[in-house]
Amino acid sequence: MKYRLICVAAVFAISLAAADQNSKNAIPRTPDGHPDLSGVWTNVTITPLERPRNLEGKEFFTPQEVVAYEKEHQRNRDVRQRGTVADVANAYNDFWWDSGTKVVKTRRTSMIVDPPDGRMPPLTPERQKQLAAEAEAKRERCKTPGCEVENSGMPGPADRASDRPLMERCLSFSNAVPMLPTAYNNDYQIVQSSGMVAIDVEMVHQVRWIPIDASSHLPSAVRTWLGNSRGHWEGDTLVIDTTNFNPEMSFRGSDENLHLIERLTRVDADTIMYRFTVDDPTAFTKPWTGELPMVKAEGMLYEYACHEGNEGMMNILSSARTDEKRAAAEAVKK
Repeated sequence: MKYRLICVAAVFAISLAAADQNSKNAIPRTPDGHPDLSGVWTNVTITPLERPRNLEGKEFFTPQEVVAYEKEHQRNRDVRQRGTVADVANAYNDFWWDSGTKVVKTRRTSMIVDPPDGRMPPLTPERQKQLAAEAEAKRERCKTPGCEVENSGMPGPADRASDRPLMERCLSFSNAVPMLPTAYNNDYQIVQSSGMVAIDVEMVHQVRWIPIDASSHLPSAVRTWLGNSRGHWEGDTLVIDTTNFNPEMSFRGSDENLHLIERLTRVDADTIMYRFTVDDPTAFTKPWTGELPMVKAEGMLYEYACHEGNEGMMNILSSARTDEKRAAAEAVKK
């Protein structure tokens, strides 16, 4: 009987090893043997970055809960009716939004996997004070009635163009690094060679250039919107180490000391598991990690031309100046 059990265990172990090998063999590889990450991928999902408070303590949905959650999300979508005020009062009507209809295939209730509660750790007290001071400085520069401008649902002081968010000025979007889904344009094209990986981010048409070598990061004085990335392979996982972010490129309150580690692992022919760790000791009280699958997408990645001659920003600011003149005229009458 003991001999039989040993034989069964050995056969089971061999079967698992064979299955694992078959899985590895099914993953496309480049001539140098690394997993082939090239192609167009999408991370569109309705799974939130942070676990909702009403799902506290629940790391995964059951299959039945997935169906109910997706149905509830569809009911709550901003489906506006043509010809109504709600349809034209915002920057886009519902037709243009493409934030997905499904949760991630892992059925997680949040993208954040660490801390275990699925929530971002709080900002440090010093960072909170710094952000509050920056907001107050903007308000101090913006005392006239016409200075309070609102665009794309983002109200705030706008005495000058540089006071507006990067995404509103079409300079950079926060879904580029780390690669997280947003309201639309959630596609990424990866081009891979033995010494370089390039990731074309559909939103704002930004390209990340990632050398796969032993080179060091650029000097700390050199800062860019997407940071300075260096990559290397750990087994079948591409690890991307990024520093040197421009201070204006704040991710959820991060500052210029943001250190981002990303891991891309192709788990099958249609899926890359994407995992990222945010480490910024001067902004967050501790590091935190998120994970979500990127799924193979059909078709091409088309250019996203955001600025359109920057006419939007020109009109926003000229409207503010008009409001200022109107307010001044009303003050004179009084």
